[in-house]
Amino acid sequence: MRLLLLVVPSQDMIIMMMIFLFLIGSAVALQTNLCLEEEILLLPPVNFTIIVTGLSKVLLHWKPNPNQNPRIKCIKYNVRINTPDEDDYETPKTQSTRVNVLHGGFSASVQTVFHCDSSFFQSSWVSAELQAPPGAPGTSAVNLTCVTNILRGDVSLHCTWFVGKNAPEDTQYFLFYRFDIYTEECQEYKKDSWNRNIACWFPETAIDRKGRGQLAVHVNGSSKKIAIKPLDRLFDLHAIDQVNPPVNVTAKIEGNRLVIQWEKPVSNFPRKCFDYEVNIYNIRKDYSQILKIQGNSFSLVIDPTSKYSLKIRATVHFTCRKNGLWSEWSQFIYVGEDEPTHLTEWLLAVLMATACFFVFSLFFICRVCQLWTKLFPPIPAPNTQVKDLFLSNIYEKTRFGETEIEVISYLEDPGLDNLDDSVF
Repeated sequence: MRLLLLVVPSQDMIIMMMIFLFLIGSAVALQTNLCLEEEILLLPPVNFTIIVTGLSKVLLHWKPNPNQNPRIKCIKYNVRINTPDEDDYETPKTQSTRVNVLHGGFSASVQTVFHCDSSFFQSSWVSAELQAPPGAPGTSAVNLTCVTNILRGDVSLHCTWFVGKNAPEDTQYFLFYRFDIYTEECQEYKKDSWNRNIACWFPETAIDRKGRGQLAVHVNGSSKKIAIKPLDRLFDLHAIDQVNPPVNVTAKIEGNRLVIQWEKPVSNFPRKCFDYEVNIYNIRKDYSQILKIQGNSFSLVIDPTSKYSLKIRATVHFTCRKNGLWSEWSQFIYVGEDEPTHLTEWLLAVLMATACFFVFSLFFICRVCQLWTKLFPPIPAPNTQVKDLFLSNIYEKTRFGETEIEVISYLEDPGLDNLDDSVF
C-alpha cells in the first residue's frame, strides 16, 4: 500500500512567491524599458590597477564607476590584454588573475559592457601598464629549456640556458620557478668556464606529478658593469615532462619468434596510459625496424640464425593527458646466436682483394723493369750440328744390322752453344 503525501502551501508561502515573481517581472520590465531607449550611457570602470602577485602572474583590479545609472543591472566588463600577447575576454567580476611573461612589460585595458536582447552597449576604455624591468639589451639568458621527470616518487626539474651575447664576463644568473602558489630558487647550478651559472637542477619540486598546469620559470642576473635584463618563460607541464624508460625488459627466441616483455616506467600514470616504441636491429643483416606497441609484450617472426639487439622507449597516451616527450631508450638487450659470418666473409674478401692487388703489382713491376730475365736468364739450347752428329751415328749402326743397339742420349749443355765448330 502506497501513501501519497500532498503538501499544501500555506497562505504566507503563496504571498511570498507572488512577491518574488513580481520583483522578477519588474526587473525584466525595467530592463526591457531600458532596451527601448535610443541610447544607454555606460561609464568606464575606475581605479584600474595591475599588481604583480608572483612569477609571471598579475592581478588586474578595478571598481565600477560610481556615477553609473543604478537602473542598469547585470553589467559586465571586457578585458583586453595589449602586451605581451593580445587577448580579449569578458568577466562579471571586478578583478582578474592573469599569467603572462613579464620581462617585456605588461599592458591591459578594461571597459564596461551591457547586453540587452540583440543590442550591445559598451563604455570607453581605461588602461594600465607595467613597465619592462630594467636591463641592457642582449644581457638576458637565452634559449631557456626545462624538462621534468619523476625520480623516487618526486618530480625533478632540470633547466639549461645560454649566456646573453652582450653579458659581461662577471655576469651571474639565478633561476626561480613557480608552480601554483609555490616558488623556489635553484640551489644546484652548473657553471661554464667563466664560472657563470648555465644550468640548474631541482631533485625535488612541488610540481604536479600528473603533468597538469603551467610552470613559470624566471632567470635574472647581476653584474658590476651593467644591469642584466631578466627572462621569463611559461611551460606546459605535459610538454616538458619526460617519462622514464620501461623497466625489466626481457627477450627470448622461441623457434622462429622473438618474444619481448617489459614493465611500465616508474610513473604516477597507470599501465594503460603508456604507448611504446620497440627498436629491433638485425646485426647480421644490418637492418633495423621500429614498431609502435600498446601493451607490455609482443612477439615477432624473425630469422632464428641471426643475432638481434633491441631497445624500448615510452610516452604517455593522449587519453591520459596531452602528448608529451618520449622517454630515453632503455639499455640494449641482445638475443640470438652470435654468428659473425657476415664479418668473416667481409674480412676474407678484403684479404683476397689485397693479395690479388699485391700479386698484380709485383707482376707489373717485374714486367716493366725486366727483373725476371735478370734473376732467371734463359738456358741456351745445344748446337744443331752436334744434334745431327749424334743422330747420324745411331742411324749408321742400325743400318749395318748390328745386334747391339746403342742408345745415345745427350744433355743439353749450356756450354755447347759456345763451342767452336772446328772441334768436330
